[in-house]
Amino acid sequence: MCIAVAFGALKMLQLGIAKRARQTIEALATHFDRRWADHVIAWLGSQPTNHLHVIAIVAFLYAALFVTEGLGLWEEKRWAEYLTVIATLSFVPFEIYELIHRQTAPRIAALVINVVVVAYLIQRLRHPHRSEATAHS
Repeated sequence: MCIAVAFGALKMLQLGIAKRARQTIEALATHFDRRWADHVIAWLGSQPTNHLHVIAIVAFLYAALFVTEGLGLWEEKRWAEYLTVIATLSFVPFEIYELIHRQTAPRIAALVINVVVVAYLIQRLRHPHRSEATAHS
């Protein structure tokens, strides 16, 4: 999804692309996807050009982070577990920002779930299962 946002942000620099993006989404997406995509397209379309470049760069960096994290976890690398904690924590500031602007049950739930997941991941990093500890010895 991050790659799609990044390419979308870069494409929004071209005239008329928002209209074509909406037409494509209407042809391919379900009702839920369309609503979400319409919000993203409208938001991207309202951004100044210099913001679109920043959005594209950040989205590409997030995509690289998630690919690196996924490959590391697949290869069962310990560093990937730490990267997962960092990636999960990276969403917390955005969730807090959203809660400051408008408190809703889903936003509160998202923040609580992320904090619980991070706590669980940290606990697992600090106290690996005995079978894992003996296997790496």
